[in-house]
Amino acid sequence: MDYRKYGDTIYVRMDKGDEIIQSILDVCKQEKIMSATFSGIGGCSGAEVQTYIPQTNSFEQQTLEGMLELISLMGNVITDDEGEYYHHTHALFSFKDGEGHGMAAGHIKSITVLYTAEIEIRPVVGGEIKRKHDPETGTGFWDFR
Repeated sequence: MDYRKYGDTIYVRMDKGDEIIQSILDVCKQEKIMSATFSGIGGCSGAEVQTYIPQTNSFEQQTLEGMLELISLMGNVITDDEGEYYHHTHALFSFKDGEGHGMAAGHIKSITVLYTAEIEIRPVVGGEIKRKHDPETGTGFWDFR
């Protein structure tokens, strides 16, 4: 992984074997970014995709493996009052499925880079978005203080 900051935006190039979510969190920690949004594209070898099921208050997980075109990656990074980092990430993948092509999308737990990923991180400027715990779902939401 390598990255550069131009203005307020950080551009990240990830390489084979890098894990995208952890790399984004690492860059935010290194740059002391407490809240940001991000987007990206790339070629990946594996992903853990989740779908939240409200009726059971749980996530169903699907593991994707093989040549995955990361068509769209979008998400955010926020911190809680203790400085712990959290992400909320969604992605869309395209892949070869027999003679045709398949697609999968959802909430992302992890993504492994096959050959490259290009990510743009945009820190929140002029304020900060914190994380507010939601006891009903067990997850966290944006808190604008």
